[in-house]
Amino acid sequence: MSRPPAWVEQIVPSILDDLPEWFTRFAPPDDPGRSSAVLMLLGPRPGSDPEDPVVEVVLTERSAELRSHASQVSFPGGQVDPGEDAPTAAIREAQEEVGLDPASVDVVGTLPPLYLSPSRNSVTPVLAWWREPHELHVASPVEVASIERVAVADLVDPANRFTVRVGDEYEGFGFGVHDLYVWGFTAHLLDMLLTAGRQTRDWDAEVVRPLPWKYLRPFVERRA
Repeated sequence: MSRPPAWVEQIVPSILDDLPEWFTRFAPPDDPGRSSAVLMLLGPRPGSDPEDPVVEVVLTERSAELRSHASQVSFPGGQVDPGEDAPTAAIREAQEEVGLDPASVDVVGTLPPLYLSPSRNSVTPVLAWWREPHELHVASPVEVASIERVAVADLVDPANRFTVRVGDEYEGFGFGVHDLYVWGFTAHLLDMLLTAGRQTRDWDAEVVRPLPWKYLRPFVERRA
C-alpha cells in the first residue's frame, strides 16, 4: 500500500486554482450527446522505493475496430451510466477494459468535463492513485488492443516529446514512448497533468513528427 507523492496530490488543486483556457474553449454544450469519464491512473512501479517510487501511468491502445478514435492511445474509460458519477464510471470502465481491481484505487480528484465534438462526447478526467498495483490484462478486446504502464520519467524525457502538426488544421503535443504515438486529447491531458505536478522538463517544440496514416486518414477523408 502507498500514498501518492505530494506532486500527485497537488495536480487537481493546481489546475482548478488557475483553470487552463482549454476547459473554457472545450466546455460541453447543454446537450453534449453523451457523457464519459477517463481514468488518469498513476501508481508506483512494483519493487521501486516506497519513499521515492517510480511513478507510472496506465495507457491503453484502443482497438482498430472501434468506430471513433480507433487505434489511438488513451486512458481507460468510457460512458457514464445513469446514476453514476464520473469517478465511479471511470473505475468501472477500467475494470471492464483492463481488469483493474476497484479496491486498489483511491480517487485523487476530478477535473471539469471537456467536449470532443467529433464524437459528441463530454469527457470528465478523473485522477486516481493506484496504491496497490497488480497485473492488468486486456479484459475487453473489442475496446482495447494493448496496455502499457509508462514511467512519468519517460514521458518527461525531452527525447520523447514533440509537436504534432497536420497542415493548418491541427497542432498539439506528442509523446513517443513504448512504441506508442500519443497525441490529441490524451497527450494534452498528459501535458497538463505533468505541468500541474511540476514534473515537466524543457523540450524542443520545434521538433515535429508526422501523424501516422491511421490517424491522418480522417483529416484526408474530411477534405475529400
